[in-house]
Order: sequence, then structure tokens, then C-alpha cells
Amino acid sequence: RDIGCIVRSLGCFPSEAELRELLAKVNDEEATRFIHMEKFLPVMTKVLLDRSYWPIREDVLLHAFEALDENKCGYITKEDLVKYLTEE
Repeated sequence: RDIGCIVRSLGCFPSEAELRELLAKVNDEEATRFIHMEKFLPVMTKVLLDRSYWPIREDVLLHAFEALDENKCGYITKEDLVKYLTEE
């Protein structure tokens, strides 16, 4: 269930369908909840080298930050960012 977070933390933003395809490539035949590093590493290395997934668009990221800027002052404070990333 954490594979999407892991992939996104590497700067890749696949759709949910693309994420399911990626999971199918790295899943074992056994129905476990774990992905073995030996299977994940080569698949993810190829994804990164081939630039298989586009990064998130700048306008989408800007819109996300604008939504966090409650006072519409053009910035969010470090404290607010930490709060959003750890509590929200």
C-alpha cells in the first residue's frame, strides 16, 4: 500500500493505472503484502532511467501551495509547511 508514496518520493507521479502496472511487475507470485527489494530495484531503476512518468506539473504544484496560503499573502511560513506535512 505504500508503493505509491515510495515511487512519488522518487519524483515519479504515475496514474493509479500505471501504479497498478508497476505493482504487477514487482509483485511475487505469492500473495504477500511485501515487495522484495531484489524485484523492486531493477524495475524502479528502469523507470527512473527511462523517465517513464512525468513529474507533477508546475501549475498543479503552485495551485496546491496557493490552497495552503490561507491569508493569500503569496507564501506559507516554515512552521505552517511543517504543520501541513506532519499533521494534516
